[in-house]
Amino acid sequence: MKTVFVTGASAGFGAAITRRFVAEGARVVAAARSADKLAALASELGEAVLPVVLDVQDAEAVTSVIGALPGEWGQVDVLVNNAGLAKGLEPAHRAQLADWDQMIATNVTGLVHVTRALLPGMVERGSGHVINIGSIAGTYPYPGGNVYGATKAFVHQFSLNLRSDLHGTGVRVTNVEPGMVGGTDFSKVRFDGDEAKAGNVYAGTTPLTAEDIAESVHWASAQPPHVNVNVIEIMPVVQSSAALQIYRES
Repeated sequence: MKTVFVTGASAGFGAAITRRFVAEGARVVAAARSADKLAALASELGEAVLPVVLDVQDAEAVTSVIGALPGEWGQVDVLVNNAGLAKGLEPAHRAQLADWDQMIATNVTGLVHVTRALLPGMVERGSGHVINIGSIAGTYPYPGGNVYGATKAFVHQFSLNLRSDLHGTGVRVTNVEPGMVGGTDFSKVRFDGDEAKAGNVYAGTTPLTAEDIAESVHWASAQPPHVNVNVIEIMPVVQSSAALQIYRES
């Protein structure tokens, strides 16, 4: 049985990814900050889910929690680094430093700490798969994307460098880069709970869903062992890369 470790598993992409792997017959270590939401997910999916309360920003907790995984739950075949967030949409000169710090701590520092904790076991076993959830924001800049986009550019490059470091080990690395996805708390978190602002982001569109992203993650993991999917960039049909901005004096 395949063992999957999913961060940010209590809602959105993470919950959808957890459900997708359980449907395949895998066991999933579902890690997130919300004990209540994790308990509900575990109740829904049964013994195939091991709920683990974990804030990836807490380096000591990452080490202790992963080190304490019981038995076969600790033999992780697939790590899905999903925990991440965007905060604010202000231009850089008006952005809140606390928002920048939180994005870096979660999207970058948390991701690399979880990866570092689980990689040695994968290398020792000669197999494994690290799947990082990046974003098209790491490739295509947009106003207000400043540090969020930079963190996802880091995820992209870190994923490629992991591939280089893991050459010959049998461990695979994939970066999944979604565009606009509706039906999650992503924009609600970005706008500090302002549901009207969050709703306006998706008004009049048909965005991707969390299930679309879960399917992409599962597909990458389901390829034969000799196949490595380096990057998946996925957008809804209603979205494409925008033209360059041009400022004209009035």
